[in-house]
Amino acid sequence: MNDNAAAAEPGALAVAGTVLRRVPFTIAFLVLVAILGIATGGLWRRLDARSWFPDIAYGWLALTEGKWWTPLSGWFFGLTPVQYVMMALFFALAVGWTEWRLGTARTALVCVSGHLIGVLGASVTVGLLVPTHLGWADRLAEVRDVGFTTAAIAALAAVSATLRSPWRLRVRAVLVAHVSITFLFESTFADLMHVFALAAWFPLGEKLFSRTEHGFWPRTRREVRMLGSIGLLLIAAVSVLVYFFPADSLLGPTENERGSLWSTILTVVVIAAIADQLRKGRRWAWWVAVAYGTLHVVLTLITLGVAIGADYETTGAVTVGTALLWAGEVALLYGGRGAFRVPARRKITDGALSGADPGAAVRDLLARYGGSTMSWMTTWPENKYWFAADGQRYVAYQRHAGTVIALTVPVGPPDLLPDTIARFTDRCEAEGLVPCLFSTTDAVADLAGELGWRSVQIAEDTIVDLAQLEFKGKAWQDIRSAINKANKEGIDFRMVHLAEEPFAVLAQVRAISEEWVGEKGLPEMGFTLGGVEEALDPAVRVGLAIDAGGCVHGVTSWLPVYAPGGEIRGWTLDMMRRRPGGFRPVVEFLIASACQTFKEEGAEIISLSGAPLARSAATDGTEPIDRLLEGLGAAMEPYYGFRSLHAFKAKFRPRHEPVFLCYRDEADLPRIGIALTKAYLPEASAKDLMALGASGH
Repeated sequence: MNDNAAAAEPGALAVAGTVLRRVPFTIAFLVLVAILGIATGGLWRRLDARSWFPDIAYGWLALTEGKWWTPLSGWFFGLTPVQYVMMALFFALAVGWTEWRLGTARTALVCVSGHLIGVLGASVTVGLLVPTHLGWADRLAEVRDVGFTTAAIAALAAVSATLRSPWRLRVRAVLVAHVSITFLFESTFADLMHVFALAAWFPLGEKLFSRTEHGFWPRTRREVRMLGSIGLLLIAAVSVLVYFFPADSLLGPTENERGSLWSTILTVVVIAAIADQLRKGRRWAWWVAVAYGTLHVVLTLITLGVAIGADYETTGAVTVGTALLWAGEVALLYGGRGAFRVPARRKITDGALSGADPGAAVRDLLARYGGSTMSWMTTWPENKYWFAADGQRYVAYQRHAGTVIALTVPVGPPDLLPDTIARFTDRCEAEGLVPCLFSTTDAVADLAGELGWRSVQIAEDTIVDLAQLEFKGKAWQDIRSAINKANKEGIDFRMVHLAEEPFAVLAQVRAISEEWVGEKGLPEMGFTLGGVEEALDPAVRVGLAIDAGGCVHGVTSWLPVYAPGGEIRGWTLDMMRRRPGGFRPVVEFLIASACQTFKEEGAEIISLSGAPLARSAATDGTEPIDRLLEGLGAAMEPYYGFRSLHAFKAKFRPRHEPVFLCYRDEADLPRIGIALTKAYLPEASAKDLMALGASGH
């Protein structure tokens, strides 16, 4: 034996020992299955042809014969040699992974209970339906089955509760899609068992095993969009599967409703096109999908009603099955409607910019006239725009609850700023809408005050002047320590354009961001808080902390700050994420490294951005709006940590510039508050908002 082989053998033995120690239940079960398969010949011959098969197989028929042991005895067998192999692989992966995460005792409990719930639930359901003489129930009443996939399904449902976002949602979505589609369009006894196991262990797993996250709803706009898009693609895939693999399901035979090959291809192409636009968050695609899905469900209900009332025989298997899938898709899209707010990029129809693309016009005007540290956020796709007739000015806004929220400083010639505010206000009033100016500067607040508006400070922008910045002295000890520690641990800083990075890096950045969101008690915030999608803009710079093995430990994104004339005078911090369990002071390292990089490039400032509802000095609380903001900030602190973030930024010794909300009348404040909530939390449910309000007392 050579030295390499000798060195490898102890390592292999150690791995084998670890596996045996961590997953004994999975291994013992599969060994028992293999032994029984060899002893009975099931590994090379079908079992249902054997004389003793009825004595071990489970089902409604077995229970009526008094064979009470069959739910357990049938657990250890496969019907055919191919099933043995496929089920063993699936069980090894699903249950082995579950046991690794949950432990042996809890995994055994989940598998045994999940299997029994599936067998007994399916058997009793079939027995209750037998008197109805439903063809599907009559067929299943005669079925004797064996297998152990139901235990694996239950294990996956349970262990999904232990995962972080986005994987907990993705695993659950795959399970639900598989179980629902096979049940609707194949409807075997095993498919019915899977439904009961999943229905039992989704909530039980959430109750017993969920620690860091709770709930079943996606927490980021990207996840909502991805689920909506994949949901449509699954509906298209079902039409293809039904065409090529017809079956006789719970809803009837599917062969007569397959349609032609060309109609199937056309359906897939159209749905795929809409799904791609849903993935991008397009509002028009949302309307089309919801309208078509709702129409499909309504027409199916009408057709079934007419068929039942007229005693007209119709199979309707594909029609009803796809209608149920569409109902689920519509429910998902409607519940996540806040994620689909990206407008179609239409041409500007009036004024000097008539025929131009709004996005391009916005970037050109911003570069020409400059803006505040938050002005780049006006280029984000969820915003709408008002352009002055001269084509030299614009206001970016969002509209919610009858309120128009103008974002940051109106862009255009400074001497025309009062006229811009006045004309924009007139346009809002002409349409019966309430205007407000959000996250604007003290100069704009003063001008608005001259027009009769009122203002309140809602945040502080934290500015670091780069010209004399040096990390020297006791005040910068934490920052120097972070840089030195990163150097010792081989953590490198890279300033990149994220869209140009390899897939492996981008995938890590997405995972880090979604895990961060998953740890929060509320969904992902939007409006002035960007994420990975905004960081993919080629004009945005992204700082990465990467170790020698290519592992991303943290990420920051930086938005350009324009001076008049098109020169970039600084950068604003937007997204800031760290890998859980990674390099601890990674955020300090990333910000400090970015400061050094931008200083070397000649930038004047960086803005660490303003944390919403956070201020350095407490107010006297005499104004109602101040009391409201204080209460809302306290309520949101446990979820998003804005005030803690504001305190963290003090490490970089910034100067502070106030950020204001300008409004015309106190009577407008309730509507403005609702509109801002919808802008920042488009995915929050009524339950989320009630919990938020209760936490603030």
